[in-house]
Amino acid sequence: MPSSFTSSSPTLISRSTVLPEQKSSIGFLKLSVSDLPMLSCHYIQKGLLFTRPPLPIDSLISLLKRALSQTLSHFPPLSGRLITDSNGYVHVSCNDSGVDFFHANATCLSLRDILSPLHVPDSVKNLFAYNNAVSYDGHFNPITAVQVTELADGIFIGCIVNHAVMDGTSFWNFFNTFAEVCRGVKRISRQPDFSRNFVKDSPVVLRFPDGPPKVTFSTDEPLSERIFHFNRDKILELKAKANPPSRKRMEAEILGKQNNDGWKGNSNDKITAVLESLLWHTVSRETVTEVEVVEEEVVVVSSFQSLCAQLWRSVTRARKFSSTKSTTFRMAVNCRHRVEPRVDPYYFGNAIQSIPIIASAGEILSHDLRWCAALLNRNVMEFDDATVRRGVEEWEKNPRCFPLGNFDGGMITMGSSPRFPMYDNDFGWGRPMAVRSGRANKFDGKISAFPGREGGGSVDLEVCLAPETMAGLESDMEFMQYVS
Repeated sequence: MPSSFTSSSPTLISRSTVLPEQKSSIGFLKLSVSDLPMLSCHYIQKGLLFTRPPLPIDSLISLLKRALSQTLSHFPPLSGRLITDSNGYVHVSCNDSGVDFFHANATCLSLRDILSPLHVPDSVKNLFAYNNAVSYDGHFNPITAVQVTELADGIFIGCIVNHAVMDGTSFWNFFNTFAEVCRGVKRISRQPDFSRNFVKDSPVVLRFPDGPPKVTFSTDEPLSERIFHFNRDKILELKAKANPPSRKRMEAEILGKQNNDGWKGNSNDKITAVLESLLWHTVSRETVTEVEVVEEEVVVVSSFQSLCAQLWRSVTRARKFSSTKSTTFRMAVNCRHRVEPRVDPYYFGNAIQSIPIIASAGEILSHDLRWCAALLNRNVMEFDDATVRRGVEEWEKNPRCFPLGNFDGGMITMGSSPRFPMYDNDFGWGRPMAVRSGRANKFDGKISAFPGREGGGSVDLEVCLAPETMAGLESDMEFMQYVS
């Protein structure tokens, strides 16, 4: 029985192994320099809340198992196991061992019990299997598990996947495909790419002389967890505050983009149309050209960077640091489009690196939001192919697991992404009501970004903080004025 099932947990109805419908033609996939550091991280735990499907529960479970079996045929590594060869290299053996499937009952819980509380209740953590499992455990545990939990008026589908085998981009591609197959799609829309071409085939071996790796943070510290929702209008307000107000500067950028994109037609109409779109995207430097009406480089901070900057400021204030205290905002970056040559958008595995942006508490709080947002923007914009390769070279000199946690008390770690298609998971009875995650990889300062259910650029932040810091954040009016 997995560790998530305790006396206060849902009742376990059944546990079974789901095998892929077709045998794998892939033998082994060597873990990359981006996969190996994740061996000390918990399994990814993300799940979706749905209203009750119009099917008897036994029929629903059979349907989901069948769809999962068919989906695994497209994702052979997920039904394999990790192995370490005689030279110390770690691989995924695509040996069709199967995945765990749990059917649980928690009809004492309703949709309201999960959606309504101000802070995320502990009951949500019990909707996932393999709590506290570390990715290295994939040597002897399944790489993937699915837990379907009946609620009083709905169901929760929780997916659990080894983090050394895939990142968030691959995770949601798998989840989306699972939903596609369940609703009867015969040809999946996003075929995963199993090439092992992320940067390089490194000869470096990651060794564990002291035994299997453990998580690099304490799992016993008290945490307060809350979902903060930011609708489109509030995001636009933040973005406007983080960017220079001059329309001429924005027009200059648009004209430069127009020259590059070869637009035709009325320029004023194009400018008006794109002004709004600029509110949602970081403009690449290649789109900015010299225009007479502007004398300085145009920088447009993205909506998400604006939100991150506000969060950084408000959490730093809530932590009540001295002005000299160093703070770090760490962001996970998708490298698929940053390396040359680019890897496939659906490259299967981890293709991520982490950007640490450092500033003192005094700098963060004495400057305005625009300064803080520009600092984040500059670091993201400069994260190119050369930066990715330098990161790989530095890791090869000192191979180690990723040091996840808040080691000096001044760290914020942003994970996941509001660009992930989390609400594109219609299994045949409608879109999800909400996205939730389990206990995995949570500590003081861990933030996860989800898209808002209504779309349109809305964002949900899953914020984990020490209780006293959370109380400070909730009383920070500069932050709370943007919470919807």
